[in-house]
Parts: sequence; C-alpha cells; structure tokens
Amino acid sequence: MHRLLVLYPEPADPDHFRDYYVTKHIPLVMNWPGLLACRYSFDVAATKGEAPYFAVFEADFADAVAMAVARSSPQGQRVSADVVNYATGGVVVIDYPVQDSIG
Repeated sequence: MHRLLVLYPEPADPDHFRDYYVTKHIPLVMNWPGLLACRYSFDVAATKGEAPYFAVFEADFADAVAMAVARSSPQGQRVSADVVNYATGGVVVIDYPVQDSIG
C-alpha cells in the first residue's frame, strides 16, 4: 500500500477551512480513481507543546503508481487546484510506502 499524507498549518480562517474542506474539498477527493481509503482530522495534538499542524489528511492507494495516476488524473488535478481555496496557512504533502509491522 502507498499513503499520501497532507499536513495543514494553521489557516487564516479556521472556520472557513473546516466548512470548505468538509463540504467542497473532500467530495472532490472521493472521486480520485484508485482511492482505497481516506481519513482526516482537525483534532491534531502534539505529545509535547503545541501541534505544528491544524489538520491532517491521509489517502491510501494500492501502490505508488496508483497514487501517481490518481494525482495526475483530471480529478486529481481538480483536487490540487482546489487547495488554494481553503489552505491559507500552506500545505505539506508527502507520500510513502506503508510497511506492516504487526501480524
């Protein structure tokens, strides 16, 4: 499996971010081809001190190729272009293969 992880620093307007993200952005994400699962949270905490991120998003794909196909598809391009509409604090996007360590 391959995971896309998106970290969002604090936006200028947290209420707008939450509303837009849930009502407009996530529905776009749900149209990604090859998407196996996704999840997000606005309740980001740090074990010590203040969390450096306001929100987090994860998306799972079968492999890196499936993720690349999804991101370069017309749906993926719409998702990427939409980020400026709510992520005024910026965005950190990383991806990696997921290794199971239990079982």
